[in-house]
Amino acid sequence: MTDRTLVAPQAGIMERIEEIIAASDKVLAASAPAIAGELLAFGEAILERWLKARGAVPTRQRWEGFRLLALHRQGAKGDPSFNACRETCRELVYHHNVVCLDPGHADAAHRVRLAAMVARHLALFIDGKLEVAGLGEFCCSSRPLRAHDAVATLQQ
Repeated sequence: MTDRTLVAPQAGIMERIEEIIAASDKVLAASAPAIAGELLAFGEAILERWLKARGAVPTRQRWEGFRLLALHRQGAKGDPSFNACRETCRELVYHHNVVCLDPGHADAAHRVRLAAMVARHLALFIDGKLEVAGLGEFCCSSRPLRAHDAVATLQQ
């Protein structure tokens, strides 16, 4: 892959996610639904990056009511290892729904922070997939990287 803009982490998204994680409970609770929506949009942008890197046009369709899930389905076609982030996408949708269904809940800030951590995990997984094609064959703990280490150890 020659276009480094597709491989380089999306700095703006990651910076905002880290800002959300570090924000005070008061700030998160005051804007919980808006921030949850922002994180869901980040998830879509992250998956769009994966699809564009593979030469695909990201879908505008929805699956089970969410574009993020449709983007995941599209991204997994032809790459079974991409399914490793299926539950991460579903978890991001879950946190979005929990926050938006009860934005005044005493745990709203905690729930938004968890959603941000899930979005960060998704971004890191996609960055890893863009660097290492087989990442996710076992899980996002990168079996191909561990296998490489095992081969290096055997060769010594």
